[in-house]
Amino acid sequence: MARISLTPPDTLLNRVAAWYSRRGYGKVLAPGLAMGHNARVLLAYVRLERAAARWNGLDPGLKHLAVMASAARINCSWCMDFGHWEAHELGLPMEKIAMVPRWRADRAAFTELELLVLEYAEAMTETEPRVTDELAAALLRRLGAAAFVELTAVVGLENYRSRVNSAFGLTGQGFSNACAVPSRP
Repeated sequence: MARISLTPPDTLLNRVAAWYSRRGYGKVLAPGLAMGHNARVLLAYVRLERAAARWNGLDPGLKHLAVMASAARINCSWCMDFGHWEAHELGLPMEKIAMVPRWRADRAAFTELELLVLEYAEAMTETEPRVTDELAAALLRRLGAAAFVELTAVVGLENYRSRVNSAFGLTGQGFSNACAVPSRP
């Protein structure tokens, strides 16, 4: 159960945000409803998300693995639910996305670069972060500086999302149900 009302004040901003959310995602996103209690926070968050959506220096699949690893480490059920839907929209292999929370046990499913990205996302998400010089150097060599900066920023952004959503007590909104991996006979 959410720790904050998901019925924000009926303002023009919140009505526009709800319309935009329904148009893009088919439903009004709970984080937006929670943030709708503070117009400045909601506007800043929307601006940040819109700007981050235009970042294109890192492969979208690697970016998504990093986001999912961070959300899984924080145990944000809302982010994991939405992340499955995003992966489906990106056309990523859902079987691989489902393995992200247990990537250390299912290492064979991931490439060497994907494993480095998953390790980095987890290391950044720890409190205190435990990114090593060797891990950062390996990623810099493989990705280049621009993509490495984007990876770092997107993991930081997911830490923000996951921690805020978890603190608000937000849980899944049924996004992953729309893209569930069919069971094999």
